[in-house]
Amino acid sequence: MEYISSKNIFLLLRDTLKLIDRKPMDHGSRVGYIMCKMLECKGGYEQFELADFLMLATLHDIGVYKTDKTEGSAIQYEFKNPMPHSTYGFLFLKHITPLADKAKMVLHHRTALNNFPKEDFEYKEETEFLELAEAAEIYHSALGKEFDYRMFRKQEGVFYSKRALDYLDIAVSKYDIFSHIEDESYQKELDALLDYMIFTNEDKKKFMEVLMYCIGFRSDVALVDAVTSLCVSLELAKKLELSEGSSEKLYYGSLVHDIGMLSVPASIIEAPRKLTDSEIVEMRTHVEKEEKILLNRLDEEIVSIATMHHERLDGSGYPKGLKGSMMSKEQFIVQLADVVTGLTCERSYRKSKSKDEVIKILKEEGERGKLDRRTIEVFIDNYDDIMQLVSEECKKALETYQMLNNKYGKISEKISK
Repeated sequence: MEYISSKNIFLLLRDTLKLIDRKPMDHGSRVGYIMCKMLECKGGYEQFELADFLMLATLHDIGVYKTDKTEGSAIQYEFKNPMPHSTYGFLFLKHITPLADKAKMVLHHRTALNNFPKEDFEYKEETEFLELAEAAEIYHSALGKEFDYRMFRKQEGVFYSKRALDYLDIAVSKYDIFSHIEDESYQKELDALLDYMIFTNEDKKKFMEVLMYCIGFRSDVALVDAVTSLCVSLELAKKLELSEGSSEKLYYGSLVHDIGMLSVPASIIEAPRKLTDSEIVEMRTHVEKEEKILLNRLDEEIVSIATMHHERLDGSGYPKGLKGSMMSKEQFIVQLADVVTGLTCERSYRKSKSKDEVIKILKEEGERGKLDRRTIEVFIDNYDDIMQLVSEECKKALETYQMLNNKYGKISEKISK
């Protein structure tokens, strides 16, 4: 069964990143539009191929979330020193996502033409188009009506290729692309193109797991939290003998259950003290923001699994104050997994709880009618096995990040020399 379409996979990833900072994604969407119109003018591409290039172009600055302070504009991180985010984005797309074949485009999207690798590489011509589309979007955003795309002809053969410049000329003449960006009508064109996205089920799952690594852009602790919740949920599903369909929905729901936290300021999440009343209110808004992103993207039952992780059986939870009879076994599991994650993972204001402490707290929550007792019993009975798996999976995830950081460091050192 299809729980999410290829188009919605992309939109979910894009909008999750917007919770951290929307500027790189909005910039990427406009760059993708310009680039796809240039490719249309060139011809020879199927619609699904253009949709793939649109996704790549939209995500081409994904490295910014890890390497740069994104409070500034695209001009700052693209022109001041573009190599850090270009390098990290290349490594992230190559090793974490199904876009590995196009990742090199991101590495060279701010490389001057006369500094391009001498050897040919796949999608080299499309990279030239991406490079010019990027510059055109940045200058158009900065200059508005005063922008004249013909200014780039001064850098022909030095920074931009003649063929890319020629197809930009044609795209402006044929499609009036900058007017469409100004009135935002380009967004409808992009939305129509996204209908042609085609991902295999394996690719969809890989992209969903990319969301987990995006949560890790904030910190290693956030990544460990995400992996812990997922592992605990899936192991409980096995122990409770959920059906294959229920387990699959639980997998998706657990993966995305905390993406709304990306909208909460780090100063609140990492506060080494008790939160104020206003900070608690802001923290709790993450569920509504998450629900807004997930609705109409994922199967409704999966959305409910994800967004009810702070509800409690006695109605004392949030945001809807639902009671036990209104919730499912899958929702009980994610609620417990979220609590276990909070107890067993370190926080800025305290160390992780011991096994005895965790068990004591969970039993108390069951007796008070907060969490499902059967789910608690199964978790406690299998505590060591489940938490051993959590430890192994967290280690794998952190090793992947460390691998990216090591390669990033080596490439950066090579480039600086």
